[in-house]
Amino acid sequence: MDGVHLGTSGWTYDHWAGSFYPDGLAKARWRDFYAERFDTVELNASFYRWPGIKPFEGWSRSLPDGFRMAVKASRWLSHGRRLRDPDGAWARRLTEAVHALGERAGPVLVQLPDDFERDDDRLEAFLGTMPADVPVAMELRHASWDHDEVAAVLERHRAAYVVTHGTGLHTVLRATAPFVYCRWHGPTNRPRYAGRYSPAELRQWAERIDTWRRQGREVWGYFDNDGGGNAPADALALRELLDGSKG
Repeated sequence: MDGVHLGTSGWTYDHWAGSFYPDGLAKARWRDFYAERFDTVELNASFYRWPGIKPFEGWSRSLPDGFRMAVKASRWLSHGRRLRDPDGAWARRLTEAVHALGERAGPVLVQLPDDFERDDDRLEAFLGTMPADVPVAMELRHASWDHDEVAAVLERHRAAYVVTHGTGLHTVLRATAPFVYCRWHGPTNRPRYAGRYSPAELRQWAERIDTWRRQGREVWGYFDNDGGGNAPADALALRELLDGSKG
């Protein structure tokens, strides 16, 4: 699918055995099974524990050609330090990870907490530490970030305003970069990160993606509604809709 990369946030969920991964398939083969069906994944584990550089070097060698990995920034940067990175340590770690992945690298995702209100200066300072060859997507969950001046900061740095969907989250259909980054957290919050998107909802997203694609923007999209194996099912269904809309 030209210009569109769809996958899930993470791929090593035990509860996907039997729903997405076939019963009896060794866990060591899950990655290969996933990569046969998708061309990208959003690395979610790095948010909880930064892995260091060696795993990224290994993924650059072992992931198949054409497969791309988006890298989620550590919560110590986004939630702990709240983008304060005066010595540029986190910017260097993220840059090293992307450079280590090489051709297997997708964008860097920075997910801010729900209660982090708008702070243009802090956003500008952080984005200013990231090199131009590292595409950055900012998930700005608090509604106060939905402002033209914030979009202007992102545009200056060619950073994406993440299009986030989920119960209780503020969905903003802004495109501020040469690429659009979407995250689908699920249509229900009971429990969170669960539920299947309806065919009608997926058709609406396919239409939006087609619009961005016609604008010449690359689109990266990840489903995070991992409960019950819904994420890969929705990603495959959305890709089928997009494949059918070509031409």
